[in-house]
Amino acid sequence: MLPIEEIASKLALAPAHYESIGANGAKLSLGVLADAAFPVNGKLGKLILVTATTPTAHGEGKTVVAIGLAEGLQRVGRKSILTSREPSQGPVFGLKGGGTGGGLAQVEPSQKINLHFHGDFHAITAAHNLLAAMVDAHLFHGNPLDLDPAQITWPRTLDMNDRALRHIAVSLGAKSDGANREGGRETGFVITAASEIMAILGLSSGRADLRRRLDAIVIGVTRSGRPVTASDLDATGAMMALLNDAILPNLVQTTEGTPALVHTGPFANIAHGTCSVLSQQMAIRLAGYVVNEVGFASELGAEKYFDIVMRASGIPPAAAVLVTTVQSLTAQGEGSLAAGFPNLDHHIRNLQRFGVPVVVAINRFPADLPEELEAVAAHCRRQGIACSIVEAFAKGGLGAADLAEKVVAAIEANPSPGIQPAYSLDDTLEEKIRKIATKVYGAGDVALSDSARTRLKRYGEWGFARLPVCIAKTQYSLSDDPKRMGATTGWTLNITDVSLSAGAGFVVAISGNMMLMPGLPRVPRAQAIDVDSDGNITGV
Repeated sequence: MLPIEEIASKLALAPAHYESIGANGAKLSLGVLADAAFPVNGKLGKLILVTATTPTAHGEGKTVVAIGLAEGLQRVGRKSILTSREPSQGPVFGLKGGGTGGGLAQVEPSQKINLHFHGDFHAITAAHNLLAAMVDAHLFHGNPLDLDPAQITWPRTLDMNDRALRHIAVSLGAKSDGANREGGRETGFVITAASEIMAILGLSSGRADLRRRLDAIVIGVTRSGRPVTASDLDATGAMMALLNDAILPNLVQTTEGTPALVHTGPFANIAHGTCSVLSQQMAIRLAGYVVNEVGFASELGAEKYFDIVMRASGIPPAAAVLVTTVQSLTAQGEGSLAAGFPNLDHHIRNLQRFGVPVVVAINRFPADLPEELEAVAAHCRRQGIACSIVEAFAKGGLGAADLAEKVVAAIEANPSPGIQPAYSLDDTLEEKIRKIATKVYGAGDVALSDSARTRLKRYGEWGFARLPVCIAKTQYSLSDDPKRMGATTGWTLNITDVSLSAGAGFVVAISGNMMLMPGLPRVPRAQAIDVDSDGNITGV
């Protein structure tokens, strides 16, 4: 790894623009956004969105391809920077493993990034749980706001897969007098990646915006039906203090010394699924090409980028890279590669409907046969879609140089694409859900539970009808059924519940049996992680 000062110098950053954390990491000052020296050439960089076809449980190497593409752009003479999410400890110790790429396409120092990385997740967890503690303290000390204890919606959070915490009772053993949660009230935990404060930090444009969003968090309802906010509890200042360093984007590097900004970590199946708006806004001022990885497939991370993140950042993508693999398409074809092609086609059409130029990246795995890779490439060519076989894991930037050339060509051929979201903010909340379901997922209809429809009506009455919608849905299928493969149509999207994230600025719609607190698998990766006698972490 190069010293962080050398990485900063590649971006023309002066010592006043960052604070080093160890030899290989730094926090960037928000002053970068106000410095007239950036962008260096007076022209903002192009953002490249990296998404994927429907993944298998172990992932398709989308992060590897994104890192490799950033390295490949450097190889072909383009100044590039990677923007990526911070990994959650849930997957690190669970099924999927770390989130820093692999082989010759990693962000470094990978072990630190996968574990405690500058304390950002801990700060978010602490700020979230501080607010939860202040809610219960308010109830205990007389409840002057007249909060309805049965309608408190603010949970606790923890950055670990722990299914036992999904539903818990608090204040057990205390006498209940109807004024507070004594005597036992049900609540629960969500994983930190699903915390509204994670979304707030990721979508904030600065400290003033962060304060405004924290103020707006709705934690529950009064007995008369009025929403109660974090501002009502005077909790915002303390949360701001806990998040004071966490709001600063983190500068690190890839295996080949390409600069990388790794900041915030919302999942795309239960949140908005991309790195912070601040890191993206800095990146387009620091480099000509910004490679921005979004979570899971096009109907999740990409849809949420166009409909939620782009509206907050003001940054339309110049191109989209759609990562696919032989194994993902074979899984979607239930054992047949060719039968999985409709899934690939659906994701291509999704991106084209958003108006963005598309290049397919076929991520090569060691067991892939040459004829399988060629079959996927030939199918792309028949659709008139540029594609590239990527070997970034084995060859780093060299293995993604062809992809880099094709992405640059796609951008230069269409320098001003007409990017458009899937719906208008003037649509009703239910119409927004329906348009995502039918236009992006391929559903034929939407079924809302009675409680979901009642809550949507209430949010509209409170003045939140123009918010975008964030659908929490399985990542293993285009539908809400993880066992439904391919690209089927005519099915019904079931919305079982909805919740308001007023601070983040969206309404969450939960589809099917979707959990905001995952669980560990039968054999978690935690069993293979250890520290040797020299203090080196192994197994991450």
